[in-house]
Amino acid sequence: MPYSLDKEPSFYALIIGTEILNRRRHDAHFDFVSKVLAQKGYTLSGSFIIADEPDLIVKTIQYIASLPQAILFSFGGIGSTPDDYTRACASRALRDGRLILHPQAKDIIEAKLGTHAYPHAIKMAELPKGATLLHNPINQMPAFALDARYYFMPGFPQMSHPMVEAILQILIPHKKYIHRYSFTALCKESLFIDIMQDMPQGVEYSSLPKLSKHTWQVTISVASQDQALAQEAFARYISLLQAQNMSYTLEDEA
Repeated sequence: MPYSLDKEPSFYALIIGTEILNRRRHDAHFDFVSKVLAQKGYTLSGSFIIADEPDLIVKTIQYIASLPQAILFSFGGIGSTPDDYTRACASRALRDGRLILHPQAKDIIEAKLGTHAYPHAIKMAELPKGATLLHNPINQMPAFALDARYYFMPGFPQMSHPMVEAILQILIPHKKYIHRYSFTALCKESLFIDIMQDMPQGVEYSSLPKLSKHTWQVTISVASQDQALAQEAFARYISLLQAQNMSYTLEDEA
């Protein structure tokens, strides 16, 4: 059964790879996932880069799964080498700890590799109970999902990024439009604290201060799915700026 987005989802990226933390490779996943989510009107709620350590992987998956309406995109560690722990860790975190030979995954690997599937590559068909397969458009080696909420993909961007796009097309077929208004003012952000504390529910706001040539400036942004609500909240800031005779510049609406 597909995961229902009746409630607002929260998206998380889990990037598994000691080689990223020791700088032998550069991460390509955070930037990609944040961009494709933005195209749908969503943002990441969190992104984790962790080492290839089984206990750490298990605990991180469990933590993300404990969060309300969490959807996880996990990258790396689903291959057949001894340091590919993610399949087993996903089972420990979300199932009973066992790995079961998935018949369809077995057929795909055998069809692709023939006798070379044995003795090692076939291990990629050992998946947690109830796993569903994700199509790999590059070499057909399957990735997998659990509960249509937790998606475990290869660390290779060429393979996993098309998977993310296909998943999001199913989960979010239509873009959620966000109305956003922003300004930059030559003042400290503390001027707006009272207004920030009184922002209505349904309005997201951010405050980005900057010290430039010994002069404080701050960029304030407010956003909401409700355009009237976003405009009303934004007007509070502008009214205060005008009352204080503060210099400010309106930013392009996103």
